[in-house]
Amino acid sequence: MTMQAESDAQAIVETRLAHETHRLATGLLVDAVGRSSVPRQALGQLRDFIVANLRHHHETEDAWLWPLILAAAPDTKSALDELSEEHDHLDRALDRLASVNLTGTEGRGGESLSGDSRHALREAAVAVRDSVRDHLAHEEPLLLPALQRITPAQWEEFAQRVIASTPPVAGHLMIGFLDEAGTPAEVESMLVNMPPPVKSLLPALRSQAAADLRVLRGDGS
Repeated sequence: MTMQAESDAQAIVETRLAHETHRLATGLLVDAVGRSSVPRQALGQLRDFIVANLRHHHETEDAWLWPLILAAAPDTKSALDELSEEHDHLDRALDRLASVNLTGTEGRGGESLSGDSRHALREAAVAVRDSVRDHLAHEEPLLLPALQRITPAQWEEFAQRVIASTPPVAGHLMIGFLDEAGTPAEVESMLVNMPPPVKSLLPALRSQAAADLRVLRGDGS
């Protein structure tokens, strides 16, 4: 396998895993909000993770990845413009999700969502989940082949910029979702460039993610 082919494969693996984390996270929020046993704090943490990471993901595509692809393949401009318009639509859905007031009930120390908050959160979560699914179904057939048009060095620089600018909002959940989305080898290849201080925390982050995901899924085991 050539160096170019290896880089192409890594770009596609990392993009596929990132997209799958978005599918998993947005689907889980819809499911979790329907379970009265899931505490308000856990729902809020997942909601905030989704909003921060989806915004960051599509903003880095628009600002950094699209120009790389355009420089190598100017014929993709129209398709990339359409994807950026879909990012704008997703932003509006994220604004709605972020604005839901997660009011607690009077009982149980306010740990549960009120009925109105639960209804509003579920409607907003469904809109984001569906927007993400529709967008990725459109984006992936265009983006994955286009990633083969950029160089290994360009992808590595882009990936490092993404890691360096990733918002620190419930970052342990990203590790948990990545572990579910990919094989151990794929996840390791994606996390290899993490700063050493963060890499040393991976076991603790994985443990915290596993515990929080069990709560969100209503699994008390």
